Amino acid sequence: MIFFVLSGFLAWQFPCYNTLFAYSYMTYHKITPYLPHFLAQLEAIDEAFKLGFNPNQRTQILTYLDGLLVWNKTYNLTAITDPKEAFIKHMMDCLAIVPSFDTLIAHANLDKVSVLDIGTGAGLPASLLAIARPDWQISALDSNSKKIRFIRQMKGELALTNLTPIHARIEAHSLRYNIVTSRAFASLADFVAVGQCCLTENGRLCAMKGKAPTPTELPKDWHATVIPLTIPELDSERCLVALSRLQDNNA
Repeated sequence: MIFFVLSGFLAWQFPCYNTLFAYSYMTYHKITPYLPHFLAQLEAIDEAFKLGFNPNQRTQILTYLDGLLVWNKTYNLTAITDPKEAFIKHMMDCLAIVPSFDTLIAHANLDKVSVLDIGTGAGLPASLLAIARPDWQISALDSNSKKIRFIRQMKGELALTNLTPIHARIEAHSLRYNIVTSRAFASLADFVAVGQCCLTENGRLCAMKGKAPTPTELPKDWHATVIPLTIPELDSERCLVALSRLQDNNA
């Protein structure tokens, strides 16, 4: 009883505590000790990238992270088991591409936005894109049935009606999208080879990479824009390589 009275008083006196007090009622299994830090980081990246998150979206991000860590052993989702490291290298890393996608979509003047994530694994970045932009239609494709089951489970738990998990190989997928993305390909040439078949006219391929590619690594017949990404608390180099067909740029 004393706890609830004290917590209520603190929430009234200090608005910043009110946010943490609300999240303390959520049932988390792996991330509870890290909530203050994660919330501060989400607020910082929200402000820096102008993401416009509401409290429900922040809850969805934290719940997805917790689910990823809880079900990791069952579904073999990630080699990262430390909550802080997973938050930075998975959640923050995926959210960092949203502003670049916003810009690409604004320039294309699209009424409806469709994104395909090839080799999505644990739903990254697909699920984070679905949370960040509920008005976009996001498809998460992977040939691993276990990982797709996990994404379906989290889709239901978080009510992500704009997220479509697809258990298939990309070679067997025939739908087309405004943006095709992935962070699963080591080679840009391999990504272009399989991803271009799923692009709409004037669509964009967007590869999440570590170090910026050298000129010799960039595919021919494509215009490449390398966008540096800044991930809080991550020293490693990160970038987004946006590719468009040369004929689209000359049209």
